[in-house]
Amino acid sequence: MLQFERFTLNNGLKVLVHHDATTPMVAVNVLYDVGARDENPDRTGFAHLFEHLMFGGSENIPEYDEPLQMAGGENNAYTTNDITNYYIQLPLQNIETAMWLESDRMKALAFSEKSLDVQRKVVSEEFKEHYINKPYGDAWEHLRKLAYKVHPYQWMTIGKDLKHIEEAQLEDVKAFFYKHYRPTNAVLCIAGNVKTEDMKVLAEKWFGDIAAGEHYNRNIPAEPAQTEARTETVTADVPLDALYKAWHMPGRLAPSYYAADLITEIMGNGYASRLYQKLVKELQLFSNLNCYHTGSTDPGLLVVEGKIVEGKTIEEADKAVQQELEKLVKDGVTDEELQKAKNKIEAMIAFEDMSLLSRANNLAFYELLGDAAMINDEWTKYDAVTKESLRQTAADIFKPGNSNTLFYKKKATA
Repeated sequence: MLQFERFTLNNGLKVLVHHDATTPMVAVNVLYDVGARDENPDRTGFAHLFEHLMFGGSENIPEYDEPLQMAGGENNAYTTNDITNYYIQLPLQNIETAMWLESDRMKALAFSEKSLDVQRKVVSEEFKEHYINKPYGDAWEHLRKLAYKVHPYQWMTIGKDLKHIEEAQLEDVKAFFYKHYRPTNAVLCIAGNVKTEDMKVLAEKWFGDIAAGEHYNRNIPAEPAQTEARTETVTADVPLDALYKAWHMPGRLAPSYYAADLITEIMGNGYASRLYQKLVKELQLFSNLNCYHTGSTDPGLLVVEGKIVEGKTIEEADKAVQQELEKLVKDGVTDEELQKAKNKIEAMIAFEDMSLLSRANNLAFYELLGDAAMINDEWTKYDAVTKESLRQTAADIFKPGNSNTLFYKKKATA
């Protein structure tokens, strides 16, 4: 059971404090309620661009990393379609360095044409390296467009078009910052051998005078239920044919989310999984095969993807995947399969709880979802999944009309 206390500053910044007397370190995590789903469809990639810009200097700090390294700290950040998260871990005696760094960039970035130009180039190179020039790099771009017709999950975190970043203007960037990266849209979590009363003083000292900003109320169109199967074929210069299949699944707060997560564990996570044993090992249709989901806050995607063995066809591989999923829907899973999957999830939750940074990150995330206390109910929700509720969730997800199939084929050689 993870213990924590919470308070809110007058400017709307939610603060969580998690006490751990066993560590000399402290984790400071700032989670912003903004991701790629919050972007203008004609100006995508901004949330990810900010992940870079936030390290490019702020009002009083020209170099973010230098003072942190001097204080013995490390930091990083990540952006998803739902959130942007920044975190620091450093010795407890230097906690104010972390508070100073995070508050200064929340207060005001050092917006300049030079900083924007540098980060624009970095992100553009990343786009080219990972999504344009890399084999299969654009697979998810096709898959998202295939699966989502209305919801902004239809584009990747990096953005849907390179020119959106290349043409980003300073005024556009400033407007995005002051709309989203405000105290009222953030959660600060401090974890370590700290006292809540002391953290109230520090939070007020460093963050209390930052303008609250307007609370961002999301108005994202819900993706209509898909009723007809969709397929697309792409040909590219790749070594092997690849199959990508995606089905819409419940969002992060839906009760059946936990059954869907267990389905991916049983069907395609590791060498002992059903799909690996049958389609890789026994039938030798795939050289590798995975089943996973996007973990999205709004209804996301459950995905099966794999590379086809040379000499086998993508069509027979697709048919074999379908047969395994139909078998799951018809017969469900065994007691042993379900218990094994639950054991792996329980172990994973316990392992995550060992890391101070993970605890700070997860507490902030659940607070953003609605209540940090939900972190203590996660295992109970997984444990409550029965064979029948799992089979019913599989039947709901793997409806024929809910599937999106991308045939990613290699170019025929002359």
